[in-house]
Amino acid sequence: MEPRPTTRGEVLLRLDGVFDVPAARRVEKLLEKAKAGETVRLDLTHVREFHDFGIAVLAQALKNGKNERVALQGLRQHQLRLLKYFGVDGARFGARPVLVDGAPA
Repeated sequence: MEPRPTTRGEVLLRLDGVFDVPAARRVEKLLEKAKAGETVRLDLTHVREFHDFGIAVLAQALKNGKNERVALQGLRQHQLRLLKYFGVDGARFGARPVLVDGAPA
């Protein structure tokens, strides 16, 4: 998971595999290193397994982060619901549930 600049002027963080606490801590550190005003797109589309505690760490990072310009993509309905329980409005970060055959995953 290395941050990569995109043609849109964003920094892209693309993850795959398992999103657990160690993965969430790495994301947290990368968000802390982001420059003020820089848009960071966190792409979780290829994550095959989410751990609830990882989502809790992500929620804290989003709530406490200095970088207000984070865009989330690839979260399922359950993860968006968890963010909401932890006080984070996923819609504020552009998150919409992933659809599988027309229904939320």
